Amino acid sequence: QVQLVESGGGLVQPGGSLRLSCAASGFTFDTYHMMWYRQAPGKEREWVATFTIGENTNYADSVKGRFTISRDNAKKMVYLQMNSLKPEDTAAYYCKARPSVTASGPEYWGQGTQVTVSP
Repeated sequence: QVQLVESGGGLVQPGGSLRLSCAASGFTFDTYHMMWYRQAPGKEREWVATFTIGENTNYADSVKGRFTISRDNAKKMVYLQMNSLKPEDTAAYYCKARPSVTASGPEYWGQGTQVTVSP
């Protein structure tokens, strides 16, 4: 059974930090690119960051320099370190596994974890 389980969300003040975690199971983790998305109320889900199987990282302009994505293939974990948080970062954050050319399977999504940035 495939699972992506996010954790680490919560309420934080502007300027604060949070570290999100995503635990993966049920698929060949190291053949999947791992990504974070977020969705604010009333808005479409948007891409935040990617960590590829080739260890390349990419970020949305809105989070570049503040967020850092990382992964641990041995633990089947992906993380999102979020610093200098702003109210506009408030959203549900989702972990996504996208198959690489070496993977055999569909993409997978987690259930999300809420991040609220407020005084």
